[in-house]
Amino acid sequence: MTTHIESEEHKALRNAVAALGARHGRNHDHRELWSEAGKLGYLGVNLPEAYGGGGGGITELSIVLEELGAAGAPLLMMIVSPAICGTVIARFGTEEQKRTWLPGLADGTRLMAFGITEPDAGSNSHRITTTARRDGTDWLLTGRKVFVSGVDIADATLIVGRTEDARTGRLKPCLFIVPRDAPGFGRRRIDMELAAQEKQFELTLDDVRLPADALVGGGPSHAFGSGGEDAGLLQLFAGLNPERIMTAAFAIGMGRHAVAKAVEYARDRTVWKTPIGAHQAIAHPLAQAHIDLELARLMMQKAAHLYDAGDDIGAGEAANMAKYAAGEACVKAVDQAVHTLGGNGLTREFGLASLITAARVARIAPVSREMILNYVSHQTLGLPKSY
Repeated sequence: MTTHIESEEHKALRNAVAALGARHGRNHDHRELWSEAGKLGYLGVNLPEAYGGGGGGITELSIVLEELGAAGAPLLMMIVSPAICGTVIARFGTEEQKRTWLPGLADGTRLMAFGITEPDAGSNSHRITTTARRDGTDWLLTGRKVFVSGVDIADATLIVGRTEDARTGRLKPCLFIVPRDAPGFGRRRIDMELAAQEKQFELTLDDVRLPADALVGGGPSHAFGSGGEDAGLLQLFAGLNPERIMTAAFAIGMGRHAVAKAVEYARDRTVWKTPIGAHQAIAHPLAQAHIDLELARLMMQKAAHLYDAGDDIGAGEAANMAKYAAGEACVKAVDQAVHTLGGNGLTREFGLASLITAARVARIAPVSREMILNYVSHQTLGLPKSY
């Protein structure tokens, strides 16, 4: 499934990644696929060439994730490691942070998780209570995070905390790179009803001591226009738009995989004299699912284009819309695929039943569909806030 609005380079990338995904398939070895995708340059296609990346953008990275998902081999950590963390460090990190992290994130040999959600601060990031205070030249970070993917396999976690503004006394967001083995940095696996390779964790930070250069962008001397204490909010939103675009890619890939399975089954499965796909009750819902996925992909491409062009405000609206549309389309596609297969749709053999839970992730994370509707209501339509 290719799009004529894409360049020849993008089509070639899409075909190459699709071939990689097909080689590994649904029952792939996760680490093996991650390693090969990294060596081939697919994981870091959005990161700067000067640091080992491909020099492309979220447009290219979303193609990679979508095609792996369509092959039944999605890599969830692509949303986190190169898209969120890689983007934030590439845009706002100090030269030393870029040299330390970007080459490994690009070739897949290093992995970074992202911690923002807290037990009492989900959609409302203003209620984040993880705080950092100065102790000499060091920082001491204290707080809790939940639903953090892949902490056990990540070399470090990019933690969203808050520091006190010396001038106003108000707390403002800051991002810190916390190594996996930092003293006081604990993790507990959350038992999820989700058949995913990547595990979810609750994190505790108990006076985790970090050097000054753990703060993305460095201290106040680096802060103006690039990073540090005065740029935390910019850094945060620079990472959240790619997260939404990549979540859309994840959902579209999954939806395409489900529809392809259902179409194959509907062509072959014969009841009485004709394949069940000849019946409109089977064919039309699958056609609708395909249309909805294609429409969601167009909005995802728009969002990626705006983001890569440097239009953060325009990308914010489009990224939210893309995530919403893709989440809805994915859930409907998976549901219809399972229904098409009937009892077989719930067997392990066909691999669709596990997608019922997985598909809902795109509706819930990284932001619920209701919060996206709130965003569009007051940011796009100019309606008053309800909260």
